[in-house]
Amino acid sequence: MEKRISFRECDLVYSDYGEGKCIVLLHGYLERGKIWQSFTEQMPAGFRFIVPDLPGHGDSGCWGRVHTMDELAAALRAILDAEGIPKIFLAGHSMGGYVCMAFADLFPERLAGYALVHSTPFADTEEKRENREREISLVLCGKKRQIVLVNIPKAFASDNLDRMSPQVESLKQMALMSPDDGMIALLNGMKERPDRTAVLQNPELPLLLIGGMKDNYIPVEVFEKLASLAPHARVLRLEDSGHMGFMEEPEKLVNTFVSFLKTYKS
Repeated sequence: MEKRISFRECDLVYSDYGEGKCIVLLHGYLERGKIWQSFTEQMPAGFRFIVPDLPGHGDSGCWGRVHTMDELAAALRAILDAEGIPKIFLAGHSMGGYVCMAFADLFPERLAGYALVHSTPFADTEEKRENREREISLVLCGKKRQIVLVNIPKAFASDNLDRMSPQVESLKQMALMSPDDGMIALLNGMKERPDRTAVLQNPELPLLLIGGMKDNYIPVEVFEKLASLAPHARVLRLEDSGHMGFMEEPEKLVNTFVSFLKTYKS
């Protein structure tokens, strides 16, 4: 069921379906909530899913030139408050993982645990900040398509591009629907986010780390550094995935989620 609330005088749109332990799934940059649909359809019964369009993407609104990760975390809290949900398991893909880290920092009492799916707690490097500035310039010049045609195929392992060509094309179309102002707001927000390594290292919050061993955005050495910083975490290494493991190797991800969630107390 699609629902909406008002947040910062904008529509905040989210899907709510299933019954049981509550899992919130956050999408990444150039995506929207429906990207999780195939994954949730493969999950067994016994879970309630809250899947928002993060402000700036999908059908949710945009309130300015910058959407900080803290503001996106506050938007999620507003959904939980509206639904009367005291505690969740939170999973974020890529940019959604940055929002996870902000939520774990600001509202840890609302978390039963969380998962970073092809994401990190690290701040942008100077090189990444420059790349985001470059993308903002392209959007302002009306060249959004150029960003999409590069970023979407790069998100998949090269070995999987032929096999998953329908999914790649579908994601390109989804990304092209991203509003220009929303892209700029989210690029600025990602560029400005702080390092949250200390939050990741909190052993009190159950943590699942998921990485693709063929990820073009998060090299293996970066993922292994991430895993070493959180010895309390459960780690899933997807040998045949790039940055889209929940699409490239969904069965392994589902099995790991279900196993991990057995320890999650609703």
